[in-house]
This record gives sequence, C-alpha cells and structure tokens, in this order.
Amino acid sequence: MIKVGDSLPDVVLMEYSEVEGEGCSLGPNPVNVRAASAGKTIALFAVPGAFTPTCSAKHVPGYVENQAALKASGVDEIWCLSVNDAFVMGAWARDQKTAGKIRMLADGDAAFAKAAGLTLDLTGRGLGLRSNRYAMLVKDGKVATLNIEAPGKFEVSDALTLLAQAKA
Repeated sequence: MIKVGDSLPDVVLMEYSEVEGEGCSLGPNPVNVRAASAGKTIALFAVPGAFTPTCSAKHVPGYVENQAALKASGVDEIWCLSVNDAFVMGAWARDQKTAGKIRMLADGDAAFAKAAGLTLDLTGRGLGLRSNRYAMLVKDGKVATLNIEAPGKFEVSDALTLLAQAKA
C-alpha cells in the first residue's frame, strides 16, 4: 500500500474535456499522473464511485466549497479519482459543478487504485473492483499526507481535514 513519502503510481488516467484548449481535445484526454503532478501541490481524493450517495452529497461538495481555501493554503490543483470511465466522470463534473475547481479523473480500469494498493472489492454488491475512499496531499509527485477511510466511513478524507493538513 502506498504510504507517506512514496511517489504516485506512474499510470495514465483519463479526463473528459468539454472545451478544446491548451492541447486538450474534446472528449477523453490522457493524464500522465507523474507528469501532471510534477512541481505541484495536489489535494487528491478518491471515491468508490461517481453519483453514489456519500460521494455526491458530501465528498465532492466539500472540496468544491473549500476550493478557494485549499488554493490559499498552497494547493495548486484538486483531483478527484474514481473507478469510472471518463464519460461518467465528465457527466458527474457537470452535475457537481466542478469546472475550474476540481479535475475529475477517471481511473477506469483501476490502474491507480491497484498500483497504490487502495482497492475496494464490491463485487458482491454488483459494483466490482473500486477504489477505497481516501485523501492525500501530494507535493511534487510524492505523498505528503494520507487519510484512508475505514469501510463505510467518511471521517478523514473530507476537504476540511485535508485543508488543515495543507495549512500545517
């Protein structure tokens, strides 16, 4: 399992773009995790699934609401990862109004979750292999803090916890 001091996995995630620009075409675009995190401070949080109750009602909204405070504390970007495809993440981004605030990144085949050792097997519930719920502060591609939730919990991966850690 990934831990504080480790580098992020060298995988490619996908990001849906509705607007062409800065080398991004419409539709899904690859995001190389190592290249995209180099030289930046990232507030990264992962959820078991887009459009799921806790993720949609609490997790993403908390980061949207605290985006300015996170930026003021030195965070360059906020990333939300989920084991969904880029089209679903794009639709969820529209629904959650994350444009310009949170990068909604698809870990469609769970490559990041597997490489980080942060998978959650929900096969018996019809959801398949997912990501654990967690948050981390990443500095120049390395994990600076890591907050992993216990199964079924939402206590340490919220925006205010990560904000306090970013300010420390």
